[in-house]
Amino acid sequence: MEDRPWLKCYDPGVPHTIEYPEIPLFQILTEAAQKYPQSTCTIFKGARITYREMDALTDRLAAGLAAEGVKKGDRVGIFMPNTPQFVIAYFAILKLGAVVVAINPLYSHREIEHQVNDAAIEVMLVMSNFYKTVKEVQPRTMIKKVIVTNLKETLPPVLSFLFTLTKEKKGGFRVQLDEGDLWMQDLIARHTPADRPKVEVTPDDVALFQYSGGTTGISKGAVATHRNLVANSLQIRHWMPQAEDGKEIVLMAIPLFHVYGMVAGMCFAIRTAAAMVMVPNPRDLKDVLGNIQKYHATIFPGVPTLYNAINHHPDVIAGKYNLSSIKACISGSAPLLRETKERFEALTGGKLVEGYGLSEAPTATHCNPLNGYNPPGSIGLPFPDMDCRIVSLDDEVTVLPPGEVGELVLKGPQVMKGYHNMPTETANTLRDGWLYTGDIAYMDENGYFYIVDRKKELIKPGGYQVWPREVEEVIAAHPKVLEVGVAGVPDAYRGETVKAWVVVKPGETMTEEEVREWCREHLARYKVPTHVEFRPELPKTTVGKILRRELVRQHKESVAA
Repeated sequence: MEDRPWLKCYDPGVPHTIEYPEIPLFQILTEAAQKYPQSTCTIFKGARITYREMDALTDRLAAGLAAEGVKKGDRVGIFMPNTPQFVIAYFAILKLGAVVVAINPLYSHREIEHQVNDAAIEVMLVMSNFYKTVKEVQPRTMIKKVIVTNLKETLPPVLSFLFTLTKEKKGGFRVQLDEGDLWMQDLIARHTPADRPKVEVTPDDVALFQYSGGTTGISKGAVATHRNLVANSLQIRHWMPQAEDGKEIVLMAIPLFHVYGMVAGMCFAIRTAAAMVMVPNPRDLKDVLGNIQKYHATIFPGVPTLYNAINHHPDVIAGKYNLSSIKACISGSAPLLRETKERFEALTGGKLVEGYGLSEAPTATHCNPLNGYNPPGSIGLPFPDMDCRIVSLDDEVTVLPPGEVGELVLKGPQVMKGYHNMPTETANTLRDGWLYTGDIAYMDENGYFYIVDRKKELIKPGGYQVWPREVEEVIAAHPKVLEVGVAGVPDAYRGETVKAWVVVKPGETMTEEEVREWCREHLARYKVPTHVEFRPELPKTTVGKILRRELVRQHKESVAA
């Protein structure tokens, strides 16, 4: 217990250790189909697919992919938003012992080419509105075959008809396939579940290449096994002992191509035999809110920017939506501010807690208790079977006592095998069984962990140390501020100085001096931003993480101009 002080803070019903079944990941879908055949697996614009149907569809597509030459160990790309087709493609690939590589459809050609070539993808499953993009990059990649699906294939009949009439061509969904490319629905129609080849897939076979966003340099492919993904799905499931198998409704408004949505959303939901309400565009807040209300969503994994946007949506403030069905929300990918948490909980009556994870441990390693104490600013407690340490930034080995700041390192059943084709990066990140996260953190005496910042984003004005997150949290607490990003920018006198980019709430006005005065009240003088820039919005990743590096790049460009 001394080594794991966090265990005493677990919610009642959360186990200290879990027995993990020796199964491939797709077995969780098969088991859900056997236990809850008539339960809903996906809901999309009103159309439902049951667990029995989903299991059969993935078998049929697996047979179709095998007929097209996909075999065990092949890397197969998925290039889609949150739709039932993503789920079908994902589990069909795994059932062949092939490896999923989910790619962000909003990436530039350069980013797509890098990931496709690095993973050696020859077959890509794509939503039709992104077909043109894939065909544009294909000549510079190893892609041999593109398998295409149309959004309307999983819409209810009436909506599908209306979509064909009004939106299909306008949205770029109506496409003519090149010779050799195939429609996914045709591939499914040609085969029965019995046609699926029987491939032996073990827990230690590779299931996933998860590429980092590339915001910290070249995008790296974290290699995860079936064992890793099964373990994390079960850890998340056990963190919510009050959840009921076959009865929950999970709102899928975080991208499935991102490992957080993929594991904490989809895999957790399937392990729980929950219905997944698919939201292709989380920026469409009316769709998000409408789906919560219509389908009585109970579990809602998300990111702070999404919860914050809901908190400030005029229709929510006016009471036009009933969000009281929500029971539990785990927030990830960025710090969850206390104001966001408290306001959202007041609006819904549910629990919103901050968690922590990374692509290298797909996906989650820590979370605050849903019913227990949530210290402000904490990422919570390590999951069952996790070992975590804070090690010295000087020698990267010495284990630090509670309260001291160092690098967070961790060990657990969900930690990746390594990076694809990057032995040096793998050796730097995985040392003696420990994953070095690159995050600066500390642990309190009760085993709660706190992220201070990224190792590489430390600001050093005049030799002092400033963590951007600390300044962001202070500015975000100002009643006029909606969002804020903080980073270091070049400075002739101090070498580097603190700059804040601020988005004010609708209807509010603010001056640079107001921001600085607020900071002077709450921060040491050297942490107060020298520069403050007001903006209508901030650049973000697809999961809502503010891109500090992009803000710095734009600052340097404006200074150079």
